[in-house]
Amino acid sequence: MARIKPQALLLQSKKKKGPSGVSVTTIIAYTLIVGVMVFSLYSTYRYWSRRSIVQTQDGISTSKAIERKKSDSPKYALISTSKGLITLELYKDGSPDIVDDFIDFSQKGHFKGMQFTRVIKNFVIHGSKVERPEATEDWTSRGKHYSQLDTSLKHEAFMLGTSKEKHEGGGFDLFITTAPIPDLNDKINVFGCVIKGEDVVQEIEEVDTDDHYRPKTPVQINEVTLKNKI
Repeated sequence: MARIKPQALLLQSKKKKGPSGVSVTTIIAYTLIVGVMVFSLYSTYRYWSRRSIVQTQDGISTSKAIERKKSDSPKYALISTSKGLITLELYKDGSPDIVDDFIDFSQKGHFKGMQFTRVIKNFVIHGSKVERPEATEDWTSRGKHYSQLDTSLKHEAFMLGTSKEKHEGGGFDLFITTAPIPDLNDKINVFGCVIKGEDVVQEIEEVDTDDHYRPKTPVQINEVTLKNKI
């Protein structure tokens, strides 16, 4: 038998071993892993994208609802009194909470039959459902004080307001100024003004009163009508 030379054996060994390649199973496994990762990333992206869109749409819907509610809110109040009609503009932007309370009380009929319990010339007319004897002295002194003031400056007349003090069981009272008041904002939350019916306010202001500024002949609010346009 012929002997194979060492060089030939070396060449045959190299041919048998050859380069080691990656198996098909490994390639498939890697492909599946990459596919799962890509799918997971895509799913996560779609989830957050949809959530962002939904939140944006919800925000827009809420904003539109708020704007719609504000636009539908009454901007004017017509107060029918035993002396005539007073038309008021409500300061919804400047005093939103107070205007909302006023609208709520109006819709519940709170002001129907309310008496003007204090009428102080060159000061205010005050409507309330609560009689407060302890305030009589304060009203008297303030009325005398303001009747002697030069009221050509300071706050405007014919402003609509309510007391800053909360009276138990009294609900919501009303003030309409009949002259400029120097320290109006210290005592009253202003939330509107008279735009028509100033002559009615002045007629109420001229009624006869007793020493405590209570009208001798009752003057009352018959009804409050809320309107968005006039």
